[in-house]
Amino acid sequence: MTKIGITLSESNYPNYPLWIKGNDASIAIIELSYESQNLQEVAQCDAIVFSGGIDMDPGEQIEYPNAPKEFNLIRDQFEMAVLKKALEERKPILGICRGLQLINVFLEGTLHLDNGEAKNKIHKKESEDKTHPIKVEKDSIFYSMVQQEFGIVNSAHHQSIDRLGSGLKAVAETEDGVIEAIESSNPEKQFLIAVQWHPERMSDSESPFCKNILKAFLEKTKQSG
Repeated sequence: MTKIGITLSESNYPNYPLWIKGNDASIAIIELSYESQNLQEVAQCDAIVFSGGIDMDPGEQIEYPNAPKEFNLIRDQFEMAVLKKALEERKPILGICRGLQLINVFLEGTLHLDNGEAKNKIHKKESEDKTHPIKVEKDSIFYSMVQQEFGIVNSAHHQSIDRLGSGLKAVAETEDGVIEAIESSNPEKQFLIAVQWHPERMSDSESPFCKNILKAFLEKTKQSG
C-alpha cells in the first residue's frame, strides 16, 4: 500500500485526494492536518503533497492588496514542520499553488505579496480560475515529465515567487515573468516539483500539465515506497 500525505486546506480540500488517489485501491491518503497536529504521521507517508489555500502570514502585520482578513499561522507552522521532515527524509514532494510558495519561503526565498493590478488580471481567480500560457525550461526534470515547451494552465493566485529559494530551479514561467514551476536543483537527491497552478482541478484532465505531473509523482512515490 502506497501512503501519500496531503496537507489540509481551508478550501477545496476534497479535490486533492480525489485527484491523487482516483480509483487506485493501492493508494491510501493520510490527511496531514494543522487542526489535529498529526506531525508524527509524516513518518508513515511515502510522499507528501502541499496543497493550496490562503496566503502565508508575512509577519509584522504587513498590509498589502488582496490580503486575507485573517491568516492561518498555525497552518504555516505545521506545514513548515511537515516540509522539514519530508526534506530530511527525502520523500517525494509535490507543491501546488500555496504549496509552491511555502517551499520557496522555507528554503529562504521570498514572495511578491501581491502581483499588482496588471498581473492580477491574468493570474488572480475571479468567479472561476483564469487560464494562461506558460513556457517550460527544456533543460529540466519538469520538461521530461510534460514533454511540452509551451502549454496552457489554470490560475488562481495573486502572489508569486520573488527571490528563488536555495536549492531550487525555476523551470516554467509566463510571458509577464511569473515563475510557474520549480524543481530541486539536485533531483538525484530528491524528487521535488511544485507548480503555481492547480492541476487537481484543471478542466482538461488529459493535459500533460495535469496528467503527466500526477503520473510522474506517483511513479516516483511507488519507487521510493
